[in-house]
Amino acid sequence: MVSKNELKQLAQLGQKKFRQQRSLFPVEGKKAITTFHQNGFEMKCCFSHETVQIGGVDATTISISDMKKLSNLSTPPIVWAAFSLPKPVNFARQNINIALDGIRNPGNLGTIIRLCDWFGIAHLLCSTDTVDCFNPKVVQASMGSLAGVQLHYVNLLNAFDKYHLNPIGTGSYGKNMYDAKIPKNAVFVMGNEGQGISKGISAKIKEDISIPAYGNPTADSLNVAMAMGIILAEFKRRG
Repeated sequence: MVSKNELKQLAQLGQKKFRQQRSLFPVEGKKAITTFHQNGFEMKCCFSHETVQIGGVDATTISISDMKKLSNLSTPPIVWAAFSLPKPVNFARQNINIALDGIRNPGNLGTIIRLCDWFGIAHLLCSTDTVDCFNPKVVQASMGSLAGVQLHYVNLLNAFDKYHLNPIGTGSYGKNMYDAKIPKNAVFVMGNEGQGISKGISAKIKEDISIPAYGNPTADSLNVAMAMGIILAEFKRRG
């Protein structure tokens, strides 16, 4: 039996300050919960309004009305769980590196995490004003991929120097990416959805690339997650 006070405290995990205070984050849906559990994340509690097991452990049964109180979704899931926030790990430079500069939309970040997982990008640099990766909407949009990608919230300029990275800008006016030669230890910088790459980061960038448009599109740009998928596909193809 779960108390009303416990339910209230767990429901507060939708807010960043409570996630940080309690070192917990919520995950909704059996598939995502199972993925985190199988990847070694510590599950602190698990609730369901049906008979469900996760990793051989029975979920605590609660009512649908209580599940609605926990859930951040318009339609509450069958299963809800809280996991311990993972301990920080060191950034590891890769053959393709990505830096996010002020990404604010949770859905975009979740999709970007899913793309990183798909293309084998294990570490992702994020500016400190990028949306929290443990925001429930980010976790949901990542479809479990957050379990396999490490996000590092850092001062990007300091990180570029520390890890000897060469920042490459991505936008609408750079060199055609299919003709671009990328330097060793490159990091592709993806800017804010509305404002693009910030001035401080732009000043550090010596080369910009763009995705060419074909025909006469009415759109003046691509969604940041969509653009990142195209960029990753091209440069992963090159090896």
